[in-house]
Amino acid sequence: MSKHSSHTVSIDLAERSYDIRIGSGLLREDGLFDGLPRATSVLIVSNVTVAPLYAATLQSALEKKYSRVFTLALPDGEAHKNWQTLNLIFDTLLEQGCDRKTLLVALGGGVVGDMTGYAAASFMRGVPFVQVPTTLLSQVDSSVGGKTGINHPRGKNMIGAFYQPLRVVCDLDTLMTLPDRELSAGLAEVIKYGPIADLQFMDWLEQNMDRLLARDVDAVAHAVRRSCEIKAWVVAQDEREGGLRAILNFGHTFGHAIEAGMGYGAWLHGEAVGCGMVMAAHLSRRLGLVDANFVARLQALIVRAGLPVVGPELDAKDNAGRYLELMRLDKKSDAGEIKFVLIDGPSKAVVQAAPDALVREVIDACCRPA
Repeated sequence: MSKHSSHTVSIDLAERSYDIRIGSGLLREDGLFDGLPRATSVLIVSNVTVAPLYAATLQSALEKKYSRVFTLALPDGEAHKNWQTLNLIFDTLLEQGCDRKTLLVALGGGVVGDMTGYAAASFMRGVPFVQVPTTLLSQVDSSVGGKTGINHPRGKNMIGAFYQPLRVVCDLDTLMTLPDRELSAGLAEVIKYGPIADLQFMDWLEQNMDRLLARDVDAVAHAVRRSCEIKAWVVAQDEREGGLRAILNFGHTFGHAIEAGMGYGAWLHGEAVGCGMVMAAHLSRRLGLVDANFVARLQALIVRAGLPVVGPELDAKDNAGRYLELMRLDKKSDAGEIKFVLIDGPSKAVVQAAPDALVREVIDACCRPA
């Protein structure tokens, strides 16, 4: 990928404000880490897949500014987003004699970013951290906004904290080594921004999906920048998800049920969200919020991105019942009432409950036996 101009998207959170840098070749750029606090040590947290590709480059950049820089490579995948893996970070910090001036740097996808952020929030009650997301999904979603955490066997991201990074560095070159399946998974989180906030962006995605799948640098840069702009705008108004921020979970209520029900890692997060958006759109239509044409349009875009649109069967006897059981454990449920992000007309989202009978109809219509 050739060198292109970089862009900066600012996220406005008063004294916790920070910049998202987006561009090609950023990890090799001088001054990338200027303006960060002084630190005695820096721990780069990555995984066994990403570390061999980019850890040496990142370590070289950090060593220009910090005297002690070391790297920890965690096992890769959603199945390892748990206490045991999180403790590997704490073990390393303690073994290396790290203190509260230590800087953590997350180098990887959403799992690495979420766990590093949670470790930063917890170690010595809070140390600074920087996000260097290397997947499309983490660049457009999970690295921005300060949600950190780990999974519990009963539910996704059930244990965590709101803790903002000091900076987010999205080097688009890292997307060149991303497997096609991971690229498609990231496109789910890009696509969601159209139905909930920006119909023009949805139009653009329909016109440019082939360029995105081909990893055209200008198309990818625009998709990442616009996604980050929308997320930054939402998070600035509702950092801790008291209201508006919940719209960013479009497709996630169904999607998290798929992930938990199948076993973490069987479906990628973006695959589950892509399918979940189809199910949420069908539920929106059955509630009279959108028409069938919009549902078909969204489903066609998700198919073009290479994502599944038919849900898995989680229980041969009562599939819809199993989905409902898992969705009641979702963080958005309220006193046992499941809250869905629905599309209330194009580019407008609403968070509300729906009758179980209607949800069952949607699940039955959108899933097929294994």
